[in-house]
Amino acid sequence: MPKVALAMSGGVDSSVAAVLLIKQGFDVTGMMLRLWSEPGKEDSNRCCTPDSMAQARRVAARLDIPFYVIDAKEIFWEKVVSSFLDGYAAGDTPNPCLVCNRLIRWEFLLEHALALGVDFMATGHYARSKILPDGRRLLLKGNDPAKDQSYVLHVLTQEKLSRAMFPVGDYTKPEIRQIAEENGLSVARRPDSQDLCFLAGENYRNFLLRYRPAAFQKGAILDSTGRVLGEHSGLPNYTIGQRKGLDISSTVPLYVLEKDGINNTLIVGTFQDLGKTGLSAVDFNWTCGKIEKEPFRAEIKTRYTAQAAPGWVMPESDPTRVSIQFDSPQRDITNGQAAVVYAGDVVIGGGMIVKSR
Repeated sequence: MPKVALAMSGGVDSSVAAVLLIKQGFDVTGMMLRLWSEPGKEDSNRCCTPDSMAQARRVAARLDIPFYVIDAKEIFWEKVVSSFLDGYAAGDTPNPCLVCNRLIRWEFLLEHALALGVDFMATGHYARSKILPDGRRLLLKGNDPAKDQSYVLHVLTQEKLSRAMFPVGDYTKPEIRQIAEENGLSVARRPDSQDLCFLAGENYRNFLLRYRPAAFQKGAILDSTGRVLGEHSGLPNYTIGQRKGLDISSTVPLYVLEKDGINNTLIVGTFQDLGKTGLSAVDFNWTCGKIEKEPFRAEIKTRYTAQAAPGWVMPESDPTRVSIQFDSPQRDITNGQAAVVYAGDVVIGGGMIVKSR
């Protein structure tokens, strides 16, 4: 009987994943990470509150599967929280969920799971996978468009995909909740977590003020010609496309076009200036296991919540770098986010955005 380690969170998705795996005949072991929480806010961390731990233990006991808690506080701070702080300090808008999936869930936790002698590791992500005749693994969108999480999983290599299972990816969220109720799971109606876990429901700017106050150094607001229009209160206070709160006088509405962390300047312009048609991405992972060398057509998402937009993907001589040219201007291209490339439901790969144009 194949052995599967299941990453549990105390939520309905990973709990139902356990039910589905057991019904498929797998030998399931539940594993949960204890992540870093700001001192005094341990009860508010979205991913591993004492209540979440208790819920996961309760589900594991009901399903009669082993359950282990892995202490990941130190590595989570070092790899996820610190890189989040450093990214904002550099003027970027980082996505810590991508770092967590790559280095914590699919490296740190997977290593602990493999040490238990398991064959696979499963999560409650809404995604799917399949094996091609040539042995390559493909990562696919989940069947529920409203819950698809393939964007954050583009970091998975072929080696990791060979160990990965996504039991809930074939279902919609309402179906998952129904399965939970049918199996008497107490988490059936538990609400989804929306915010970054370590922020504990707090505005990220307040968190940054405590841990990276230097990131809020004031600087110049410039137009695209370099003319000084005013002063910003710190780059973390602004997002690409922002209109309100600029505190500068203008006869036309102005929007944030770019955050220049090197020079600590905020670049603004009109609505017509807002869209960008191209970007450069680094640390590109060819999730599909095939490195393309020639330009190809695809659809690209530049944020988890963004709609995929058609364009050209142009691989560079370094396979970890690509340039992307969209068919039409895109408003929300932001350094620090990921550009994830799709061919239909298939994730071709993705990398971190470092420049838009």
